Amino acid sequence: MKQNLDYKLIIALAAVGIVWGTTFLGIKVAVETIPPWFVTSIRQGLAGLIMMTILLFKKELEWIGWENFKQQLIASVLMLVIANGFTTIAEQNIPSGLASVINAVTPILIFLGSIMFGLQKMSLKGFTGVIIGFSGVVFIFKDGLVSFLDANYRTGMMFMGFAILAWAAGTIYTKTHANKSKNITLNLFYQFTIASCIQLVLASIFSPNPDFSSWSTRSIFAALYLSIFGSVIAFGAYFTLVGRIGPSKAAYSTLLFPLVALTLSTLYEGYVWQVNAIAGLLLILLGNLVMFARPEALMGKLLYRRRTA
Repeated sequence: MKQNLDYKLIIALAAVGIVWGTTFLGIKVAVETIPPWFVTSIRQGLAGLIMMTILLFKKELEWIGWENFKQQLIASVLMLVIANGFTTIAEQNIPSGLASVINAVTPILIFLGSIMFGLQKMSLKGFTGVIIGFSGVVFIFKDGLVSFLDANYRTGMMFMGFAILAWAAGTIYTKTHANKSKNITLNLFYQFTIASCIQLVLASIFSPNPDFSSWSTRSIFAALYLSIFGSVIAFGAYFTLVGRIGPSKAAYSTLLFPLVALTLSTLYEGYVWQVNAIAGLLLILLGNLVMFARPEALMGKLLYRRRTA
């Protein structure tokens, strides 16, 4: 028996981890001159148009029925409108690197929610991972309570908190209610389109008189990057992973997010790596690994394919 590296899986893992890791800085650049709800509406709207083009080319664009539409609506509101939208608002007030560190808590919330709704059982390994992960959160805020006196910082952290809760809720809802459609592109088309329409309404409410002339080329290109790479390509790579190795192993790609985002935040925002923040991040990542990892499976079955000699 020989083992060959599965290069497609490696590329998909790298695409998800690296591309979604860069979106935190992309959001930060986009909101420099574009109101956040316009950023999210552009991001999801263009992604929806790309998905529609693919579906038209494949002759697969069709009505999904009211039941499936309701499921896509709820998932879209939780994961795209609230989670993505609130993350975008948060980054008006906090560094993109810090946003990525807070985002690393999401898998722990999903794990706890899955236990609450009976999707999985609590185990000693899982309990240990949760304790380690939340101890990381304590480290992050150990010396940062004074920062909450700053209204902008407090607002940013509040929106990030709601964002990760919404993403966790959306993930759990998808696991328990979502239609098991094989046409992921079709479902994503509806999700992106629904989110874009809602976010455009929110943009008109919170930014009723936008000054389009003030939108910099840099911010516009950042919004386009978020749509094409952050939504279309990264989502496609992620669902490739889910289809090939399952959602649990696909979650390994998320461990790259904060590392990539923190590095970019340091280079382009001047983010200073605090000892407590780094210790907290390492504990959060370790907690995720303890909860989900099976090292022998990760190094063996994840990246390699067996074939007979």
